[in-house]
Amino acid sequence: MKTPKTIPIFAAIGSAIILGGCADFGQELTARAQRLPDFLAEQRAYFYKGHKLIGESTVSTGKRGFDTPPGRYHVIEKDKYHVSSEFGDYVNGRGEVMKSNIDVRKDAQPAGTHFDGAHMPYFMRFNGGYGMHAGYVPRFRASHGCIRLPARMARHFFENATDNTSVIVKED
Repeated sequence: MKTPKTIPIFAAIGSAIILGGCADFGQELTARAQRLPDFLAEQRAYFYKGHKLIGESTVSTGKRGFDTPPGRYHVIEKDKYHVSSEFGDYVNGRGEVMKSNIDVRKDAQPAGTHFDGAHMPYFMRFNGGYGMHAGYVPRFRASHGCIRLPARMARHFFENATDNTSVIVKED
């Protein structure tokens, strides 16, 4: 009998995450996640290979109004050097930030500036514009919807996840 290939699953619980194993295990993780307490305040992520937990990390998910969408997804793109096309800063010709933390869809661009997109290293897209990546990780929800991880853990997850890795995001 052929041994099934172990596929990682990443899980964000309470807008935390679970990366883990085979399809049956993915269903088992979803069932477990539904029984877990509210992890949104905890802001944690878990990485499984097969049934074995191999990584755990703090995360920062979407702040109110930019909530990380709950659901079952798969990694659909990996980009080690990703730069946002929507969020970043307006910078002048001398490299000085004139307006920070902007959304190009809403914030007017001051004359004489250019857009400098936010750097999102170790980006793993799982749903439209949503992904997980290295970034600032306070112990509360602070992102524009992505799941931010400490750089060391983002690299670890990025290097161990493949395209099609299951991603489970559980709401609070």
